[in-house]
Amino acid sequence: MCATTRADWLSGRPEVADILYPALPGSAGHALWARDYTGAASIFGVVMQGGDEAAAHALMSALDLFGLGYSWGGFESLITHETGQVAGRKAPPALAGELLRLHIGLEDPTDLIADLEQGLMAWRAQQDSNLQPSA
Repeated sequence: MCATTRADWLSGRPEVADILYPALPGSAGHALWARDYTGAASIFGVVMQGGDEAAAHALMSALDLFGLGYSWGGFESLITHETGQVAGRKAPPALAGELLRLHIGLEDPTDLIADLEQGLMAWRAQQDSNLQPSA
């Protein structure tokens, strides 16, 4: 499962607070998923450890293989920033930080992880710049 491998890798990152993907062992709803399903889609949510819109956009801008947009099963990897969308709900979820939505495509898994690492470096750089005192 390509998406599970990427979700598992991201779940171990210090920048990530939670992965919203029931197919991932240890995730909320995994027991129900395992009981009722034999496969999973390649779409999942990533709740970042804090951050802000600028950090989310820095992460997305640093990616080379992930495009910006929505998909329910195309061949290309995509990412979107969802914090604003869920914040507008009548009962928004309590999240530890910014919410990103990933669709994992058919690109080489090693290349996708390298691309995500590049994005996470940009996330950290933006976070570090937010901590710097203004001149």
